[in-house]
Amino acid sequence: MLPRAALAVLCVGLLAACTATVDGHGTAAGTRGATAPAPSPGSTSVTFTDCTNLFSLGAAGVPEERRSQITIGCARLAVPLDYANESGRTIDIEVVKVHDARNRSGRALLVNPGGPGASGVSLAVGLAGEVSDQLLAGVDIVGFDPRGVGLSAPITCVSNAEKDKLNSASPDIRTAAGLAEAKAAATQVAQACSGKYGSALQHFTTVDTARDMDRIRAALGQQRLSYLGFSYGTELGAAYAHLFPDKVAAFVLDGAVDPLTDDITSFGDQLKGFEDAFDQFAADCRDRASCRSLGDPRRVVQELAAKADANPIPNSADSRKATSAIVLTGVISALYSSSQWPALGSALEAALDGDSRGLFSLADQYNERNPDGSYTNIYDANAAISCNDSPPGPTDSTIRATVQKWAKAYPLFGVWAASSLFSCQQWQPNRTPLPKPTAPTSAKVLVIGNLHDPATPYQGAKDLAQTMGNAELLTWDGEGHTSYLNGSSCIDGYVDTYLLTAKLPPGGTTCPR
Repeated sequence: MLPRAALAVLCVGLLAACTATVDGHGTAAGTRGATAPAPSPGSTSVTFTDCTNLFSLGAAGVPEERRSQITIGCARLAVPLDYANESGRTIDIEVVKVHDARNRSGRALLVNPGGPGASGVSLAVGLAGEVSDQLLAGVDIVGFDPRGVGLSAPITCVSNAEKDKLNSASPDIRTAAGLAEAKAAATQVAQACSGKYGSALQHFTTVDTARDMDRIRAALGQQRLSYLGFSYGTELGAAYAHLFPDKVAAFVLDGAVDPLTDDITSFGDQLKGFEDAFDQFAADCRDRASCRSLGDPRRVVQELAAKADANPIPNSADSRKATSAIVLTGVISALYSSSQWPALGSALEAALDGDSRGLFSLADQYNERNPDGSYTNIYDANAAISCNDSPPGPTDSTIRATVQKWAKAYPLFGVWAASSLFSCQQWQPNRTPLPKPTAPTSAKVLVIGNLHDPATPYQGAKDLAQTMGNAELLTWDGEGHTSYLNGSSCIDGYVDTYLLTAKLPPGGTTCPR
């Protein structure tokens, strides 16, 4: 399974944003450059204050025997909002350090869970219960909320009630009315963000976060940075390696976003991954007595989605009713990890009986909706960072053509997902597209690919390893999203050895299922 705190790697709200990449063809007209890193100040330092009592280590999954030897320090690091104007406004980046009393190495491992928009603070604490004793005793685990996320100058554009409405919307953009609805919703979010944050909004980007990472490295007193990034965290790590290649120590990039495809192609590849993952779930369901009564799970989901649009399905937990968007979000949520498949089977059975509670539970996990109806800010941060990273577009005509193609190629998810193609169309125009992640790094990077990863298909890991230039690919013949701490002792052993000793796996290694 995924690290407990790394629901992280789930893309939220706007599905396309999770795998949004740029084509690497340079900076488009009207965008800010991403190739000239600001120098890191060598004198920067940060003071951590013991904040262990602010976290429930038990709830985070940290075993009892570890809790007495772990301390957590909290700090805030001021960084420039705009690296082109370092004497101007600053923002604070929230940083936590998980320290095991046995660790005397002075080494730190910076971690990122993905998103964009997920909390690295939560990930660091959760990893304290997931990683091996050897790794925990060998490095401090350092997490940070990227700019715009969580506790680091968080972007919040729309209300909880508006997020409920947006997450339940299911426009069919093959129709004029559906297209207009999807475009209006995207415009609403874009205008809310621009109206609230003005010109500052353009500085919440992956490139700026990579520069923040180098400030964190310097503040930790590390000559070079060790890093573990999941999913979108591979994109962030690759950006850092491109900008600061001589500052790279041990870098693990797990569940790689493909750097060689355009946004729409990348999104389509992800949808194919989820269609394939659903077929794996369906095969498993037919082999389990507790799930076999569903019959054909694909047909069940299609019928539930159609029913939910005509008559939303009641929910025994609260007053919300499930539209097709909630049905499909719940399904997508469970496909990230095979450990969720039993819950999905039960949720579908209950929905057939008129209760969408299980589907809402899965969807709320995906959307980071709390039991009290509040949300984290991952929806807003995901939109801001993803759109600022992307070139303008696509056009209405491109979206119309794409939905027709996706409706045939991805019959479960294609039409529903296509409305997300409007997400960045109306966004503020000052963008910072990511550079192609060529990185002549001072140390070889370890890229991990899962052969059956639905969210970041395996080809992305192959392309990232090749594009970076000084990287090695480690493969897992597994299921679910990402590989490390996902049930493979083979993968976990190689990663820990690399992070602790810089020793790489033998070239071409594939770990068995």
